[in-house]
Amino acid sequence: MTESKKEIGFFEKYLSLWVALCISVGIAIGHFAGDSVGILSELELFKVNIPVAILVWLMIYPMMLQIDFSSIKDVGKRPKGIILTLVINWLIKPFTMAFFAWVFFSKLYGAFISPEQAGEYIAGAILLGAAPCTAMVFVWSYLTDGDPNYTLVQVSVNDLIILVAFVPIVGLLLGITNVHVPYDTLVASVVIFVVVPLVAGIITNKLMIKKHGEEWYKTQFLPKFKPVSIVALLLTLVLLFAFQGDIITANPLIILLIAIPLTIQTYFIFFVAWFSGRKLKLPHAICSPSAMIGASNFFELAVAVAIALFGLDSPAALVTVVGVLVEVPIMLSLVKLANKWKY
Repeated sequence: MTESKKEIGFFEKYLSLWVALCISVGIAIGHFAGDSVGILSELELFKVNIPVAILVWLMIYPMMLQIDFSSIKDVGKRPKGIILTLVINWLIKPFTMAFFAWVFFSKLYGAFISPEQAGEYIAGAILLGAAPCTAMVFVWSYLTDGDPNYTLVQVSVNDLIILVAFVPIVGLLLGITNVHVPYDTLVASVVIFVVVPLVAGIITNKLMIKKHGEEWYKTQFLPKFKPVSIVALLLTLVLLFAFQGDIITANPLIILLIAIPLTIQTYFIFFVAWFSGRKLKLPHAICSPSAMIGASNFFELAVAVAIALFGLDSPAALVTVVGVLVEVPIMLSLVKLANKWKY
């Protein structure tokens, strides 16, 4: 009996296409209705843009509904995969991302962008590098025959680490690159975009499972929120590019220039995690998701924090959005590689 071929969902599979369409729609809106859209950029509370905050919250909340922190009690049974995930995501990835961004934006692209712009492009890359993936990891794990329960533990642990490590690491790396760090805004962003939806997700998880059972929760309740997250992401991108349109039309090559270091970083981290996992003799079902978590990013959080720290029309926000654009095709190529190297 042949095994049925695993496939990514329709929206996830063509996410890069939707992002590209959002770029076009956003730029068009910005060109023809720039002044009207500009009003939205002024709707702020504690330096956090309210329309974007609502959209990002709608992106992140459905992801947090999937997290089951009770699974963390099994961490000690097979610790190697968790240790690898933590080392890659918190001791290696943010720093290599900052390094590649510094090399490209400050050195190689010096003739194309000013030092001030380079600093913000680097900041956007740092925000991506310091935010390990949450939701999409379950897709990559499924496509590479990963252990779903262990992947859940890895993601749950990472989400807890984000609460305490994201702000210090981002602050450290931004400080090294001479970017001013408004810590109050950074902390407020983590509270708004991680703590609040995380707590809301945990409460919803417990109440719904208690009332209707785990099977109903997974098969009936969770699927209803999947489109919410994707639609919110796409609307956020339209809004972002409505403000970024002038920058992109004036320098259309900037997206390609941003994509290069992000692409190099993604493949580099995957190979480091993959071969480290093989060295540790991890089974494929654990090694593959570990490499996928390291390679991909929690881009929803990165986009939100970039907007809060630097603004809707900032180079930092543009970098995080390009991260969304390039991630899906790159990750699909790594899925094929992981399946080809299956052991």
